Amino acid sequence: MSANPPKLGFAPTRRNVFDRVEARRYKDMIEDGLRKWKIDFVNLDFLNDEGLLFQMADAKTVADRFTAEGVDAVFIPHCNFGTEDAAAKLCSLVGKPVLLWGPRDDAPRPDGSRIRDSQCGLFATSKALRRYGVPFTYVPNTWIDGPELEHGVKAFMKVAAACKAFNGARIGQIGPRPKLFASVMVNESELLERFGIEIVPATLIGIERGVKDVLSAGGDELKALVDDLKSRFKFPKQSDEAIAIHAATIIWIRRWAAEENLQGVTLQCWSDLQRAVGIWPCFVNGELTGSGLPSTCETDVHAAVTAVILQQAAAGATFCADLTIRHPDNDNSELLWHCGPFPSCLAREGCDIEVIGYEPENKVSGLAQFRAKDGPVTVSRFDGDHGDYRLFFGHARTVDGPHNRGTYAWVEVDNWLDWEEKLIYGPYIHHVTGAYDHVGPILHEFCRYVPGLEPDPAGLADGDFRSFWRGMSR
Repeated sequence: MSANPPKLGFAPTRRNVFDRVEARRYKDMIEDGLRKWKIDFVNLDFLNDEGLLFQMADAKTVADRFTAEGVDAVFIPHCNFGTEDAAAKLCSLVGKPVLLWGPRDDAPRPDGSRIRDSQCGLFATSKALRRYGVPFTYVPNTWIDGPELEHGVKAFMKVAAACKAFNGARIGQIGPRPKLFASVMVNESELLERFGIEIVPATLIGIERGVKDVLSAGGDELKALVDDLKSRFKFPKQSDEAIAIHAATIIWIRRWAAEENLQGVTLQCWSDLQRAVGIWPCFVNGELTGSGLPSTCETDVHAAVTAVILQQAAAGATFCADLTIRHPDNDNSELLWHCGPFPSCLAREGCDIEVIGYEPENKVSGLAQFRAKDGPVTVSRFDGDHGDYRLFFGHARTVDGPHNRGTYAWVEVDNWLDWEEKLIYGPYIHHVTGAYDHVGPILHEFCRYVPGLEPDPAGLADGDFRSFWRGMSR
């Protein structure tokens, strides 16, 4: 889902007293893996003939190159013991998420000498990183051709992608919060001061004029989008004018987001927007989110921030939902529902997607209708009050349940009462964000790199996170 995936600073390290040829061989094998896994990276071939870091004096040179190249994370594989002070200094200077790993060591040679002692060096570098105050992610010391390294690197890149999207995120807010929704209040200055998150406002008059301008101009872009929407969705009792307003609203928000470099948006979706533009924007929210621009309901800024994080962690579309009711026959199942903003790419296979008007008159169009697809789901919520910010997350799985209007999924968790009590005591509300995949360990690790944000898992413990990074649970 990322149009601008994270770039990795690849800084393999060795120590002089161990085998240099073997260190270079391992450096080359790791690079081959990164290319195979389609990781965008910057190596150290500019630094010396080996492409390895082994002198403290080179730490700043490498940091300057990584910064100039715009790397978003640093990988420090220990191709033998490694040079701990140079590695730690480099990571301190770059200030990005760090991945620490080294290949498992071979048996001693017949003469008793050892080739690498990579494990020993990892212990030393981890301490040096702590001395410099550098948080890091560790993939355990494993064989280079085992599945654990690939799993760990790919998972770490999702962490890096979430950090990149979150740090300095710009969230567009169209309209003030709905009058009744005290629950979606946010501390705008605190978000900026604590996390560098900027809120970019737009008025309802602004979107009204913008949509009218798009409609008046017409053109190929508008016509193509109208034709696309008609080909993919049913619009019973909805006029061509209403469909065109949907398309124009999507186009205007996309243009505005591009101009303002927004990572996500949130709309005052009721009720003044209906008078300003002439539609319910629920369906619009889903189309924007499905195309990679998370768009949330009821000017819920924190939901938009959650969606920005979760979209990168899951590498896929998110959905904004209310926690509504428990399943009539399953005490551990809950209805994730909203009146139409789930992306259509998440619809259950084979179902027809309708976009209807608001009942009972069915006049104002914009409410999508479908059941979401089946599969594993991560449910999350970034929220805070009184300076206490947390990231709630837990794993669920879809189950069968009664039919609903709007967009919805019934999900089952291990112990719903644990979830309910955690959500009630806060600092959360009834809105959550979901994504298809179990990415709790990614979210947990993401929090390691965000000072002042506490991970708040439901139904997941430290052992689950450790198992994940060992490659035992995926």
